[in-house]
Amino acid sequence: MLLSMTGYGEAQYQSEPLTVSIELRALNNRYLKIALRATEPYHLLEPEFEKVIRRVVRRGTLQVHLRCHRRASEQEFQINGVALRSYVNQLRKVAEGLGLDERGEVLLAQVLTLPGVIPEPGQGALKLEDEWPLLEKVLTQALNKLQAMRQDEGKAMAAELLSLRDEIGKQLQAIRERTPHVVTQYRDRLLERVRSLLGELDVHLDRSDLIKEVSVFAERSDIAEEVVRLASHLDQFQEIINEPESAGRKLEFLTQEMFREANTIGSKASDVEISRRVVEIKSALEKIRELVQNIE
Repeated sequence: MLLSMTGYGEAQYQSEPLTVSIELRALNNRYLKIALRATEPYHLLEPEFEKVIRRVVRRGTLQVHLRCHRRASEQEFQINGVALRSYVNQLRKVAEGLGLDERGEVLLAQVLTLPGVIPEPGQGALKLEDEWPLLEKVLTQALNKLQAMRQDEGKAMAAELLSLRDEIGKQLQAIRERTPHVVTQYRDRLLERVRSLLGELDVHLDRSDLIKEVSVFAERSDIAEEVVRLASHLDQFQEIINEPESAGRKLEFLTQEMFREANTIGSKASDVEISRRVVEIKSALEKIRELVQNIE
């Protein structure tokens, strides 16, 4: 079963104190690359996110966007009495040393704005190890949706690849049927030209020389081995597509091998009809190459 490397998945969780949203965007990449976008301190969970994702995704660039919003409770709005008393005592000493009048209301208002007196709600109480089980559950849900989309795209690509594979097989069969006639036509053309030339020059031609020339041409233009290998690659191509796991790298390698065989057939076969068929094969292979680059 083929899997596309591109896709999208998202999942949310919402309760009275907490809202979590995770978005996954998968893009093409020869290797697996995971990038987490999250506010502090959730960005520290990137290794945990990567462990979960690697169980499902093997290739591609995966962009993970995590949004968390926690509503503060009344218990979180606490004044730090130690910090408050320390700041007040220090300011009193400075005011006495400078001979300034002490006005408690103004002094207290100023002290309340100093760092650490009134901590920001939610800070310090958050423990990532307690948050992770819930985040992992939401991440798994987003991954399931991502996989569903990648599977749907993979099925569509598999159908297209098999159609292109059949087109190549049809062209290859035409080449196989055409091949025996190439040598025969070359022999007839050569014999006709030689007879015409001999008639003008009144020269005798040894039959063995003609047979030798035709044999050399036949050996030089023999594409039987390349045709057999390309046909074998087509069978293997279909087997890989039908494998239970996606195998984009195998298909990439096999496509390169098919290109190599097609190029050899085109260069060895001295026939216009076969050359035209080879052009059609290479056109289909180019479409296959573009598709398999998007398969995991």
